[in-house]
Amino acid sequence: MNEDDEIRPKLGYVEPYEGESISHYLGRLRRFKANSLPSAYSLGKIAGLGAITGRWEKLYFNPRPNRQELEALASVVAVNADRLTEMLPSTGMTLKPRPIKLCAACYAAVPCHRIEWQFKEKMKCDRHNLRLLTKCTNCEAPFPIPADWAQGKCTHCFLPFAKMAKRQKLYLL
Repeated sequence: MNEDDEIRPKLGYVEPYEGESISHYLGRLRRFKANSLPSAYSLGKIAGLGAITGRWEKLYFNPRPNRQELEALASVVAVNADRLTEMLPSTGMTLKPRPIKLCAACYAAVPCHRIEWQFKEKMKCDRHNLRLLTKCTNCEAPFPIPADWAQGKCTHCFLPFAKMAKRQKLYLL
């Protein structure tokens, strides 16, 4: 343990969901009552990473987060760096950060954004064989970055993500 680790504050623990994207996780972590950090930068500052966490919240991973950066974040969030690595696209996997994609049926079961939905070639949910949504099924507003999914509903018309599953179409080849 070095001197910086002793000074660095620890944040309230937030359990990651299986398959959760780092963007969604970082947003939940910041909003957690014990933390209530106003921005990705504030989290990055605590971890000694600066604005890098803001890029991760936006699903921008070029350059890919390195082990040292993940260890720095791990030291303040009490989540193992290997677990944080699981929230990123696999090495060599191409991610498309826009539009943000959602399987409302998955979200209804586990309220989180999954990193796999943002894979470049991913058009359907493998669990439900449904087309991934790229906008609200009611008002057609695009989804914000997962870090900003505080309420789990459309930020324009307030339709809950889980209710969008009713209008999600089967994926037909």
